[in-house]
Amino acid sequence: MADAQALDEVVTFTSDLIRIDTTNRGGGDCRERPAAEYAAEWLAGAGLEPLLLERTEGRTNVVARIEGSDPSADALLVHGHLDVVPARAEDWSVHPFSGEVRDGVVWGRGAVDMKNMDAMILAVVRAWARQGVRPRRDLVIAFTADEEASARDGSGFLADEHAELFEGCTEGISESGAFTFHDGAGRQIYPIAAGERGTAWLRLSARGRAGHGSRVNKENAVTRLAAAVARIGVHEWPVRLTPTVRAALTELAAVYGVEADLRNVDSLLDKLGPAARLVEATLRNSANPTMFDAGYKINVIPGEAVAHVDGRYLPGGEEEFRATMDRLTGPDVDWEFHHREVALEAPVDSPAFSAMRAAVEAFAPEGHVVPFCMPGGTDAKQFSRLGITGYGFSPLKLPEGFDYHALFHGVDERVPVDALHFGVRVLDRFLRTA
Repeated sequence: MADAQALDEVVTFTSDLIRIDTTNRGGGDCRERPAAEYAAEWLAGAGLEPLLLERTEGRTNVVARIEGSDPSADALLVHGHLDVVPARAEDWSVHPFSGEVRDGVVWGRGAVDMKNMDAMILAVVRAWARQGVRPRRDLVIAFTADEEASARDGSGFLADEHAELFEGCTEGISESGAFTFHDGAGRQIYPIAAGERGTAWLRLSARGRAGHGSRVNKENAVTRLAAAVARIGVHEWPVRLTPTVRAALTELAAVYGVEADLRNVDSLLDKLGPAARLVEATLRNSANPTMFDAGYKINVIPGEAVAHVDGRYLPGGEEEFRATMDRLTGPDVDWEFHHREVALEAPVDSPAFSAMRAAVEAFAPEGHVVPFCMPGGTDAKQFSRLGITGYGFSPLKLPEGFDYHALFHGVDERVPVDALHFGVRVLDRFLRTA
């Protein structure tokens, strides 16, 4: 079991990692190497031999393997990313890269996404080194770069160029699962991610006839593009229930003691109250216009206009997504993938999922563990190229009123010290027993 030193170290590691500014602004503007060197030093101190790997200078990844006691068992990948999204200090109550520990809470960018999990991994590995613990199966530890952008310098690079380091890995765990969701009526729900929607970031372009702003122009590129963007923005996508979402709805219905009527999902969601938030974003595909770029002078009609759309599609939903985009953009607007990644589905009846459930229930017996599908994506997408089935499992026991999802990429990101302690204990138990 995780010792007292591990509980102290997870707080220190979280705070230290936050103070290392690894802001990923996109377009290659990031430098993860200082955080990678920090993680590698602590792994080496636990007797491991971490490798530092780069596709681009400064965009550093760390990989290490822990040998298990059962050579016939499949290996397990445990991964976390080192980069974070930008934060403006003037918007925060504390400086976002201070790593300040105040009133039992660690503050700063990355506290929940996801330097907390990186710190938990380091704390558990070091505790095992002190205690002489070996897991049953080989563990591959990976700290990655570039997850908050394209992952080209991170998990994509590792999967494409260093697949041999992940030999034998059949499953992996990473961010966004096993956190406390309070429903406001006294129930504590712990959703474990067993799926992700696919990523479809789109570039839309419309061409038209350039000309003077005072003249009638029925071939206006801005008008054509704006009409397509408006159609996309108001489109109502149909409900498509994937196996993971079906399982989530069925288990949530059991928690609330209501019939799991999957033929009338809207009615079922009403009966689930606030817990409906765990599934409502993954009932269908989505496409949200996010950027618009057109023109250079108010009295000049440009010949081209460009927009960007953040699209997400369910497992099995890419064909429908493409066909819908063709229809909504129409004949005057072209679209292409700016960035695309696969949707994922993981079994919820697997031994690994059962072990995750048992680990959470051991330290939160009052909780209800359910599967869910993540609306966004993680590095599990890239590692799936190696045949690795990904789950979201970064355990945190959170107090009521602590809005976990709002703090992802949000202002005043923070994590309670007690939540980190819970995470270390749960992660330790799972990794010993998986």
